[in-house]
Amino acid sequence: MKRTWPNNAAKDETVLAWEFLDFLRRTAVMKVDGLTRDLAAAAPIATSPQLTALGVLKHLVAVERHWLCIAGAGLDLPSLWEGSPDPSWTLTDDDTPESLIQAYQEEWANAEALKQRGPDDVAAHHKFTVRWILAHVTQETARHVGHLDLLRELADGQTGE
Repeated sequence: MKRTWPNNAAKDETVLAWEFLDFLRRTAVMKVDGLTRDLAAAAPIATSPQLTALGVLKHLVAVERHWLCIAGAGLDLPSLWEGSPDPSWTLTDDDTPESLIQAYQEEWANAEALKQRGPDDVAAHHKFTVRWILAHVTQETARHVGHLDLLRELADGQTGE
């Protein structure tokens, strides 16, 4: 998967925000891509038994679905957060690096609908602006990419941005 740094001479705040989110999305995928299912499903931190590379990616799928697609764009899609505790961290036998990368990329395509709204528009199902939702998803993705950095290094020693 190829990543491109956002344009360092950017003039449009909204375009730049989407470019940073895309960069982080692709970084998340790169951190999981190439891991075996066993390595990606491993929970190497004893105090965080659900913190796995696959769990992080599955959670990011749910984040994008909820915030960008349902709340922001108003798409009629089922929530991936139904239940307690939050099921987006819980792995099933069907969750593999390949399946969750595909699911994540499908949410990117769904989220394209939000680009039809302006940054000051109010989201379809919340009283947040599109600007706020995009910033929120970007910060959450960035935080979880940090988790993936650590999980990948613990899984197979791979480091790097």
